[in-house]
Amino acid sequence: MHAYNTVYMLKPTLQLKLGQSLTMTPQLQQAIRLLQLPVLDLSAQIQEALEENVMLEMEDLPDAPKTSSESTVEIETIKAEDSWQSNSMERIQDGGWNGEARPTADFADQSGESLREHLQWQLELEDFSPREAIIGEALIDGINDDGYLTINIDDVKECIAADADIHEQEVLQTLAKIQKLDPAGVGARSLSECIVLQLEQLSPETPGVGLAIRMAQDHLELVASQEYGELRRTLRTSEDELDHALALVRSCHPKPGLSVSPAAAQYVIPDVFIRKVDNRWQVEISASGIPRLSVNQQYAQILRGSGDHSALRSQLQEARWLVRSLEIRNETLLKVATCIVARQQEFLDYGDEAMKPLVLRDVAEAIGMHESTISRVTTNKYMHTPRGVFEFKYFFSSHLSSVDGEDQSSTSVRAKIRKLIGGENPAKPLSDSKIAKMLAEDGITVARRTVAKYREAMKISSSSERKVRAPR
Repeated sequence: MHAYNTVYMLKPTLQLKLGQSLTMTPQLQQAIRLLQLPVLDLSAQIQEALEENVMLEMEDLPDAPKTSSESTVEIETIKAEDSWQSNSMERIQDGGWNGEARPTADFADQSGESLREHLQWQLELEDFSPREAIIGEALIDGINDDGYLTINIDDVKECIAADADIHEQEVLQTLAKIQKLDPAGVGARSLSECIVLQLEQLSPETPGVGLAIRMAQDHLELVASQEYGELRRTLRTSEDELDHALALVRSCHPKPGLSVSPAAAQYVIPDVFIRKVDNRWQVEISASGIPRLSVNQQYAQILRGSGDHSALRSQLQEARWLVRSLEIRNETLLKVATCIVARQQEFLDYGDEAMKPLVLRDVAEAIGMHESTISRVTTNKYMHTPRGVFEFKYFFSSHLSSVDGEDQSSTSVRAKIRKLIGGENPAKPLSDSKIAKMLAEDGITVARRTVAKYREAMKISSSSERKVRAPR
């Protein structure tokens, strides 16, 4: 008997497929960096670009930033620390995208929360099993302010109860999930791994990304010592391919944790405004303080067909990237805000107790982006609503089950706990167990220790302390 392989000739066809998808291109990477800036800082960055790049021009003057209570809110913000991991990293960063002696640094998240709080928030919202959540908390405790994991696997296992019987493979699998959180590169155990984690978030189609990953994995010392000839020979690549890869490596943040740390107070202009028009909630992007940019077409026309002026051509490319990055920024911000508002309409109508469960994955799936990107978009972004100014992150909360099968959000449960305590008899304050029982009578299943956790998070004292402080 003979076996025959049947070969089918496939006819090449073109298909038009509609869908929402944003890959992490260099332009999107730049847009996400811009998204992490408050409006005032973004305006300053744009003004700086206008001064340095002749190919950029401002289409019109922006509205002056408002300072009334309706448009600004004073918050604790974060000061970026402009420091690098080591002298080697300074040499890696040296040169930037244009051969200048200025590194391309990531921008600091200025939300006023610690790195640990930022990671814990994501841990609660991401798809971690109960065991993974326990391991994840131990790993997060071992991550320093720079974003690096400073403890080994055995240390993690020792932090967890012995009867949990945690295996090394479980810790490594959970660490891999932690390393996918924001900021990119967090949870790395070395500078090399930190850079690789950031590069792996880029689209595989990004020019030079594969070469950049190989470079970060095995040849960082050659990058640091600027031995580019040796790099070309070792990696067997062309000068252009090497330049693309080097640019990607230099764009990575060597201390990703520094994008989340405390700072001085400043005024924040909301990024979006929410209004109810004709009984429908509408989202508008704030234009306050942000110049509208375009590429200078006269200069661009002069460069067409000319092989000279390489410096101007480089500025033209940067100008186009910045204009497109700002467009992506606004598009992404509008999509995320619209998705949040669509989910949380009842909160806008009735307040905290009507808040719906919402996790990063819900928004990520709705607009076709990764959860870690949604985390960046929602951090340090503010929404002006009729109920006040809220950070985007405020609208996210985990699911809690109820008897009627409709999930409750942890935010609405917190509001109910606050309401119960606010209406208690000061002489007989409600215990956590009593509150859990009252919530159960209302159809909400919540453990006593969860009530205690939420109460402490709201900085409400225990029942015994409230009784002592009650007026006699």
